Amino acid sequence: MKGRSKNTLGVTMDHMIYHCHCVARGAEHAQVVLDLPFMSYQSSVEDAIRVSGMALKKGKAEAVKLEGGEEMAETVRALSSLGIPVMGHVGLMPQRVQKMGGYKIQGRGKESARKVLRDAKAIAQAGAYCLVLEGIPMELAQRITKEISIPTVGIGSGPHCDGQVLVCYDLLGMYSELSPKFVKRYADLGKGIGEAAKSYIQEVRAGKFPTAAQSFSDRE
Repeated sequence: MKGRSKNTLGVTMDHMIYHCHCVARGAEHAQVVLDLPFMSYQSSVEDAIRVSGMALKKGKAEAVKLEGGEEMAETVRALSSLGIPVMGHVGLMPQRVQKMGGYKIQGRGKESARKVLRDAKAIAQAGAYCLVLEGIPMELAQRITKEISIPTVGIGSGPHCDGQVLVCYDLLGMYSELSPKFVKRYADLGKGIGEAAKSYIQEVRAGKFPTAAQSFSDRE
């Protein structure tokens, strides 16, 4: 498409910005944060500045989120110094699950806990305004929350964080194949959706849908 990146990453970023803009148009009270895609910001500070600027200018995001600890502190500092609000993310980082050996709890054991704590402090000191703590022991999350000056948001990190995240698909019970320990389902919509889809297919095949009630005529 004219004027758009032709590589896969460029297209991904275009899609993120488009959907972020749609969300921003409808948001009245919630803060809109664009989660920067994998490899859109890791290769250089310049890339991070470019895509973050696009997120705020074109996507109408109010902040960006990126994953990483000490190694990303320079990037967070650069973005913050330019007036771009940054939400950090340490602990279990979905964009790095291959390196972490899968979706495994991080920060278990003294050395691993010290690493997550160093990461959290580095990102907070670099200028992030908020920090996501994902998949770490609740004792470690409690310590981090006490020792850094910015709010923490937990996902699978216990009750001591300043805020909590639960993915809507998990909250609503949209599927049953995967159920991590930290997830609490407040509904079981997946079962209802499956049953509704089966009923629809059966009625179409049986000629029961649509009927005259769902059709238009010349007299209307």
